[in-house]
Amino acid sequence: MTTVAVLGTGKMGAAMARRLLAHEHDVRVWNRSLDKAQALADDGAVVASDPAEAVRGADVVLVVLFDADSVVEVLQAAAEQVGADTVVVQASTVGLEIARVAEAAEGLGLRLLDAPVLGTRGPAEQGKLTVLASGDPRLRRIAEPVFEAIGSRTVWVGDDLGDASRLKLVCNAWVGSITAAIGQSVALAEGLGLDAQLFVDAVGGSAVDAPYVGIKAGWMTSDDDSVAFDVDGVRKDLGLITAAATAHGVDPSLLRAVLGRYDAAAEAGHGGDDMAAVRSAF
Repeated sequence: MTTVAVLGTGKMGAAMARRLLAHEHDVRVWNRSLDKAQALADDGAVVASDPAEAVRGADVVLVVLFDADSVVEVLQAAAEQVGADTVVVQASTVGLEIARVAEAAEGLGLRLLDAPVLGTRGPAEQGKLTVLASGDPRLRRIAEPVFEAIGSRTVWVGDDLGDASRLKLVCNAWVGSITAAIGQSVALAEGLGLDAQLFVDAVGGSAVDAPYVGIKAGWMTSDDDSVAFDVDGVRKDLGLITAAATAHGVDPSLLRAVLGRYDAAAEAGHGGDDMAAVRSAF
């Protein structure tokens, strides 16, 4: 049994905490909004009043927050109580700002792994995330029980901190783009007087099919108002991706166009809705 402190219990953090509990790990949780952490008490988690209390005695600290500013702030608040042998796993999507997180962790004397995940709330609840991990190979053994609990597989990207966050940008560029493209085709089908399901059926089983087509097209044409990954979160990630592309000489034209559609969806009042709401921008 591993003692794990989960810092950040939003949709993803809460789901990860429950998977850790299901694997019989000792789990402490903290969240800036205490009620979100308190909801995990009935599942067996110990709720901490602050980050320092949560990490005291933990083998692994799992950080699942919105951005790099939040990660750095919380690490600073917790650092004095992080043990010398504790591994801090940063699982937030921070883009190239992982360099700032790594610098802060080094200054605080923390042993850090970079491990953002692929997947939304559903896979997180099922323990089917893909963990993208990078960092000191000597820390892997300590973190692996956590990765096995929250994910179905771990991709070790490299030994350099930040490799995993860079790959997460690459993958999220695809997810944001394909979802917008599905929204465009659904809107186009409806605009031409067709049932959008015909689009799904037509590409089904062909070389251009993907399971994601049916999932998101179905979401776009139903009354399902649940949220796996909200529009505002996609906008944040696409901003990080666009900045990274620009900084490294990759033409960001498509990224900017895709981001523009999510911006339009947010301006129409869908910022907190699932990313499938990008269909409204078409």
